Amino acid sequence: MKFNSAPMAFLLTCLLWLPAGGTAQVHYEIPDNGQGTMRVSGTSTLHDWEMVTHEMTGTAEFVFAPKGKRTLTALQALTFALEVEDLKSDNKGLDKNAYAALMSDRHPCIRYFLSSATVAPAGEGFLLRTRGRLTVAGTTRDIQMDVRAVVNADASVTCTGAYTLNMTEYGVTPPSFMLGVMKTGELITLDFVVTYAKSAGV
Repeated sequence: MKFNSAPMAFLLTCLLWLPAGGTAQVHYEIPDNGQGTMRVSGTSTLHDWEMVTHEMTGTAEFVFAPKGKRTLTALQALTFALEVEDLKSDNKGLDKNAYAALMSDRHPCIRYFLSSATVAPAGEGFLLRTRGRLTVAGTTRDIQMDVRAVVNADASVTCTGAYTLNMTEYGVTPPSFMLGVMKTGELITLDFVVTYAKSAGV
């Protein structure tokens, strides 16, 4: 009796393309709806200050357990970017000097690329212990950052976190304004709440 190996070969090929353990890796992106928030804040000789934007872009590859659509098991990739001049405070003088200090004419974007991450359940969400590369004013540094992730009912994923950096480590001179009366400190904190949604067609 002649054995037809074609169906078996096809089955093996399909199995090789399945994610290990039946997990599902899904492509996500930040929707263009202005609902995310990135806040850059710091201190000065006069008062604390902050600049905020709701405009940002990014993508992510989340992996979920096969029988738990809201059970996050891994983060394979994540990117994040914003235009420096989309950051705004309530003082145009501070904004102008901040853009100059960040050299927005030559380096218009702040960018982050994930290198690796571990995922662990934490309360009603997940704790992501991440390593990545942050680029500010054209200088890139390796950073470690803890991020809280929550999988929402619509399968979107909201990421919340904060990272404090020293501007001088990125070649940035802390800006000042009012003829130097107000001088900002070297440390700034990046706080973010960003929701990644399934890409169209997923």
